[in-house]
Amino acid sequence: MTQAVKPKTETSTPAGVNWKEYGTYAGAAIALLIAFALLWPERVGSAPNLARMLTTTITGLLVGGIYSLIALGIVVINKASGVFNFAHGYMMLTGALIFHTFFARTDVSLVAVFVLALVTVITVISMNGLRDLRNPRNLAIGAVAVIVLTVLMYFPSGDLKLFRAVVGAGVGSVLLGLLTERLAIRPLIGQPLFAAVLMTLAVNELLHGFTQLFWGSVEIPLQVFNGVSSLGIDYPTYIYNASDTFLEGRVIINTQLSIAFALSLLAFAGFVAFFRYTNVGLAMRATAEDQQLAQSVGLRVRFILAVAWAIAALLATVAGVLQGGATSLSQNLPLIALSAFPAVLLGGLESIGGALIGGLVIGLVQEWANLMFPGTQAGTELAPYLVLMVVLVIRPDGLFGQKRIERI
Repeated sequence: MTQAVKPKTETSTPAGVNWKEYGTYAGAAIALLIAFALLWPERVGSAPNLARMLTTTITGLLVGGIYSLIALGIVVINKASGVFNFAHGYMMLTGALIFHTFFARTDVSLVAVFVLALVTVITVISMNGLRDLRNPRNLAIGAVAVIVLTVLMYFPSGDLKLFRAVVGAGVGSVLLGLLTERLAIRPLIGQPLFAAVLMTLAVNELLHGFTQLFWGSVEIPLQVFNGVSSLGIDYPTYIYNASDTFLEGRVIINTQLSIAFALSLLAFAGFVAFFRYTNVGLAMRATAEDQQLAQSVGLRVRFILAVAWAIAALLATVAGVLQGGATSLSQNLPLIALSAFPAVLLGGLESIGGALIGGLVIGLVQEWANLMFPGTQAGTELAPYLVLMVVLVIRPDGLFGQKRIERI
């Protein structure tokens, strides 16, 4: 008796380029740009000068840097488990609020800090199973880690409060990612993928209620970038007066966005280095390609998935702190993740480099749409998705996504 052969999913690149089809789409895109150009003077009254256009372009790139970091966290989860994480926005807000608690308050509870460190260490040790908690060596290392983390999160103050906030937010975000994977995602292994996606929506609503319960819904300023003036950096903006040059105006660069952009690229580069040059990163890459094959060669797939969720939560916290420092912390912060979704799809669901390019492109598109159509929601609600739709028509897998082929 013959047995049915299970379809095998493989990755491939397009066999060839249909230049006629590309020319058709390029012509449509050019026609669309011409239509925008014809409508532009009616919307803004007159074409903006070169200084305003340059300011818009720079601002778009700076905003796009944060979008890239947000998109990276979503891509990490998708590469590791195939799940599109809709809870990423509230992971950003939760991590940023934890950071604010350690950064702004001087009366941090020692008991609360100890419990946070203890639960996090226990969760980390048991990532691969509760049996690891019975190992005396793990227990000794865990006890030392709890003491060290408690000291780092409780005693620093004054000029060291930023260090305390970084440690506290890092511990809190790692715990958030691990608990999400352990309690919400791991029980659904073997179930339809759509169930895990719906679970991320449930986690999103749970975090929504959690943040409102403990921090309320009032906008909270996160003055993490206020100290840059002591470094000789103008605050809050750089202003280049170009009234006597061909620019005919001032080029304004937001200081907070500039710092957030630089730190976003630094965090992005740090993750790429970790992903490419460490053993855990290599294991994550193998698991992302084929979980069953990775498990067959001895890789601990559950452990790697837990690490992926912890890293994604950490990246979300960094993005939330940077965005909150550039603006403020409020219940509108998770909506920023909605702007990163087009960046993820634009670059490709499995492409880390695509997350960077997609974020920068969406940032530019938003700012230019706001310039062309002021007083509307074109920049946030129309232009990114219009560009995404055009790209996906030409490249259904995104600019750098892998094409999946089912072979029998």
